[in-house]
Amino acid sequence: MRDPSWVDAILEWRWTWFLARLGLTSAYLLGGIVKLANYSAAIAEQEHFGFHPGWAWAAAAIAVELIGSLLVLTGRLVWFGAGALGVLTALATFAASPFWTMEGQARFMATNTFFEHLGLIAGFVLVAMLAERDERRPRDSAC
Repeated sequence: MRDPSWVDAILEWRWTWFLARLGLTSAYLLGGIVKLANYSAAIAEQEHFGFHPGWAWAAAAIAVELIGSLLVLTGRLVWFGAGALGVLTALATFAASPFWTMEGQARFMATNTFFEHLGLIAGFVLVAMLAERDERRPRDSAC
C-alpha cells in the first residue's frame, strides 16, 4: 500500500531530513549551551549523579552535546556524532533513572524516563544508518 501523496510530499521535502535531525538534537544543543553558560551548575549536576571529577565530566558532556549535535546537523561524521550522543544518553540514563532501585511514583517516573531515553538512543542509531545509506547511494550525474 502506498503512502498518501501528502505524506510523500512531507518526507520528500528538502528540509524534512534537517528538521528531523534538529528535533532529535535540540535538547542536546540547549543542554550544552545551558551547561556552558552555568558551568558550576553543570559540575554540580555531574557530581550529584556520581560522576567525579565533576568538572571533567561536565566539560565532556558539553563537548559531546555541542559537537555531536553539530556533526549530526551538518551531515559530517554523522555516525560519530550520533554515536557520541547515544553513549552520553546511555550513561546519563543509567545514572539518573535507575528505576529498578525505586518504588512507587518515583519508579513509575524513572521507568518512563529510562525508556524514553532508550528511544532517543534508537533515534541516533537510525540517523546514523540513514546517513550511511545516503552516503552509499550513487549520485545522479548531470548530463
